[in-house]
Amino acid sequence: MTQSIPVASRRALTLAVSLWAASLLAGCGMSSITSGLGSGILGGSSNKTETGAVSEEQLLSAAQLGDAGASTGGSIEVAHGCPRFVPWPRDNFVTIYEQGRVGDGMAIMHRGEITKTARECSIEPGRVTVKYGFSGRVLLGPKGQPGPISLPVSVFVTNEERTRITNDKMNVDVNVSVENPIGYFSAVRTVTFEIPQGSRPGEYEVFVAFDRSIPGAG
Repeated sequence: MTQSIPVASRRALTLAVSLWAASLLAGCGMSSITSGLGSGILGGSSNKTETGAVSEEQLLSAAQLGDAGASTGGSIEVAHGCPRFVPWPRDNFVTIYEQGRVGDGMAIMHRGEITKTARECSIEPGRVTVKYGFSGRVLLGPKGQPGPISLPVSVFVTNEERTRITNDKMNVDVNVSVENPIGYFSAVRTVTFEIPQGSRPGEYEVFVAFDRSIPGAG
């Protein structure tokens, strides 16, 4: 007679396979959706320059499809006057463990990952507006509970000296179950900040990061 696999074991196996697949994708680098900048920055009658469009639906679809769902290439490194929007180093993921068991793979409750980013800009004299978007997923762990999961995220702007000049906090929310142990999220917001005369918008950067101050984060 065939024995059924315990629920906890099924969750552990699902998480292990998912994280293994994620590690393979990570070798290609995190994908980004970035828009090209219009010619207005090089001259013309307009004093305002905008890039393309950022869509929450597009980002969510890209997260669900993996790397095939987003444009790639060197565009993320070439800001063309528009501040970059990227995850803060090593904070594009967070793993939540049971209390007192941080680092124990069998004590994982869930893991959040930011996998896609996008941004568009409006540049005016002395002021920059960035419409930014990001998406990703939350994976249910061996000790996770089916249902809603909420993870705190910070988005902040830094100047050329990496000093934070703005900070916005929000939560990303998903629902997971044993049958569907991966939930996807996306968010689109706008930040506006002043820049001193003589500063270049491309010297500023916008970062997104999971908040690791919550209990059990590792």
